[in-house]
Amino acid sequence: MESEESFRDAIATVDADGKRKWVYPKKPKGRYTTARTWVSVFLLVILFTAPFIRIGGEPLALFNIIERKFIIFGRVFWPQDFHLFGLAMVTLVIFIALFTVVYGRLFCGWVCPQTIFMEGVFRKIEYWIEGDWKQQMKLNKAPWNREKVVKKVGKNIIFFLISFIIANTFLAYIIGSEELFSIITDPPSEHLGGLAAILIFSGVFYGVFARFREQVCTTVCPYGRLQGVLLDRQSVVVAYDHGRGESRGKIRKNEDRAEAGKGDCIDCGHCVHVCPTGIDIRNGTQLECINCTACMDACDAMMDAVDLKRGLIRYTSEEQIQTGGPFVFSTRAKAFTVVLVLLIGIMVTLLVNRSQVEATILRTPGMLYQTEENGDISNLYNYKFVNKSNDDIDLHIVPVDSAVDIRIIGKVPKLDKQEVIEGAFFISLPPSYFEVGKAKTELLLLDGEGNEIDKVKVSVMGPL
Repeated sequence: MESEESFRDAIATVDADGKRKWVYPKKPKGRYTTARTWVSVFLLVILFTAPFIRIGGEPLALFNIIERKFIIFGRVFWPQDFHLFGLAMVTLVIFIALFTVVYGRLFCGWVCPQTIFMEGVFRKIEYWIEGDWKQQMKLNKAPWNREKVVKKVGKNIIFFLISFIIANTFLAYIIGSEELFSIITDPPSEHLGGLAAILIFSGVFYGVFARFREQVCTTVCPYGRLQGVLLDRQSVVVAYDHGRGESRGKIRKNEDRAEAGKGDCIDCGHCVHVCPTGIDIRNGTQLECINCTACMDACDAMMDAVDLKRGLIRYTSEEQIQTGGPFVFSTRAKAFTVVLVLLIGIMVTLLVNRSQVEATILRTPGMLYQTEENGDISNLYNYKFVNKSNDDIDLHIVPVDSAVDIRIIGKVPKLDKQEVIEGAFFISLPPSYFEVGKAKTELLLLDGEGNEIDKVKVSVMGPL
């Protein structure tokens, strides 16, 4: 007798000979599908417009790796902000781990780019051109007549055009929309390398969404592999309530299912038909499940049709199914959610409160202190200022202590937007400020209106 767990030894999209089994998911309908469609539309609008939206003259998002310039919500980040990126990466890893432990693969089903493009764009176009799953299977088996050629060629042309648009949008995130428009309007001969790169990436996107499809989720995606490590019995998943559904059986007219020893599952197979990764959710939580809710909508529709309670397949946890209790957030889930909110709050606070000017002030190496005519002790310092903002800044270096004197060598620093300048200045202090050959003081960096930009502590060398 074949083991009930044998499904875990194979992938639903690969047959016994190791060949690809093409998945024809039935078109899903229902409240969750509608909600996910609206979420997809919202995220797609953001994705395709972000490089072209301007905040203070800068794009909403830019990730220019070549020039090491990153812009998020109109704020420019430079290599000097590497500590923020490091902290953001650590925060992201912790966030992913905690989020998955509590909410499972909710990300995969609702906001993953692969799911949004595949189910929210390419699959919908396929349904529009070729029809639902039965029509698609019939079309693929049909001989190459005029109808099949028109539909197949038309579909693939549209797929490639969308892939081309996606590739150009991603390019806009890297080089900026102005540079992208310049490349588009220039003769192709002036950007043959760039055109070749775009066509290659367009081909990659086309291959992923036209051919590779669910294999990205079941075979390639590392986050899917993490599911088996991070999920536990309290994690929120899309699950089949086997206690309520078994023993499954076809519905019979005027039959009392309880007396017949049957559960609420009428074994219609709709949950399997709509699954984009080809699994049977009734077998339990599986790595291939992306929590897309299609099976939930399909099952709820059938429950309505046979006048049974909805929720046979629902968002819940394995523990709650086992105990038979309603879905509730556990204390652990609430605690982890609070931690997730705090992590987001910390990162937002750091990004918003980041200084507009990165100031580096160091004593000039190899230079000794000097004693001036009035007896003060002076040291020579080098400065490097980075203007991270989109505004020009008239910078003033002012000592906190009025007894400290500052003399700029050359012109008073003026920072154009996103400019880096270097220079030098002297700091002079009375001898009484020194203890064991050292003194410390603070300098204020003020803009032209007298607003404090930054405060820098410096050490001054003097006589023992």
